[in-house]
Amino acid sequence: MNKVITLGFPVLSLLIFTGCGGSNSASEVVDAVEVEVVNDTSNYPVDTTKFDLSSSGSVTEVACTLSNGEASTCYSITVNGFPSDRTTLGPFCPETTSTEAANAGKWFDDGVLYDLTGEFITNLDLFYGDSNWQLYNAETGEVNITNTQIACEAAARPDVDAQYNNFCVQCEISYYSDTEGEGISSTFLIPTTPVARSQAGQVGRDSVGVAFNGVTLDAAAPTEAILSAYTIAAFDDCVGHVNPFAGYHYHGANHGEGTCPAIAFEPDGHGGAFGYALDGYAIHSMLDENNAEEDDLDSCRGHTDDARGYHYHSAGPGENLFIGCFSGETAQ
Repeated sequence: MNKVITLGFPVLSLLIFTGCGGSNSASEVVDAVEVEVVNDTSNYPVDTTKFDLSSSGSVTEVACTLSNGEASTCYSITVNGFPSDRTTLGPFCPETTSTEAANAGKWFDDGVLYDLTGEFITNLDLFYGDSNWQLYNAETGEVNITNTQIACEAAARPDVDAQYNNFCVQCEISYYSDTEGEGISSTFLIPTTPVARSQAGQVGRDSVGVAFNGVTLDAAAPTEAILSAYTIAAFDDCVGHVNPFAGYHYHGANHGEGTCPAIAFEPDGHGGAFGYALDGYAIHSMLDENNAEEDDLDSCRGHTDDARGYHYHSAGPGENLFIGCFSGETAQ
């Protein structure tokens, strides 16, 4: 099996929520958690010019109430569930046991992002130490894939329908498109200028933020439920996939060479920003141009510098999260 990337930092402790289910509109306010936050959270206004939305996307300024009860202004950002920088999605599940990496998607486990090749599928029983894994027809070599909307919706949920145990779960954006190339519309509220919290806030069950290309940055995928049903919820190279609730969305950031979304480094070599968290702080790629991770990140995966103020750096593509918590107030 081909290990794509190995992470060099401890995995943050995070509740595994049903991130692939439920509403995907403006983030709900959640209880604070006891984690350390950096003292200096310099607040730079949200720059909406960074968003590259399709004709059906929009950004407007509205009145809002923050999670601390204060009245404020927020950007209401509507996206259509399809990345503005792509024309097609996938690949996701390998079609046969001989499918190679170029025609297959990804899967993550224990902080590592793997090529979801046919060989990987045939070795799942060894990988997980459980002989019940059998996602393919041993005679034909064809992989069991959810290839209809009914199958997708029965399998792409935490309580997987038993008839789709031992399936590679794959949903098509066309199931949820009003017009060609569009998906499920979602609207998010992000403070126009971030307001630092005194205690960090736990990430919600839905979204963490929005990428500049209009794709939702989702909370952790419910991997325990997925694996307990002997299913694999395949991702593409961007660590994104489609479900009936959020359309196309990301569960991780994969910004290496040849991956997407393409992120340019900052002029000083700092990791580039690719989206905003729901508290208004920018989220940057994990590594800088020297392939190094910042060494002063707080528990939410944020830090401050003179050029950018306070901002986050995403966890690695196999970590099943972007940030550890919210350092700023979110909108109610």
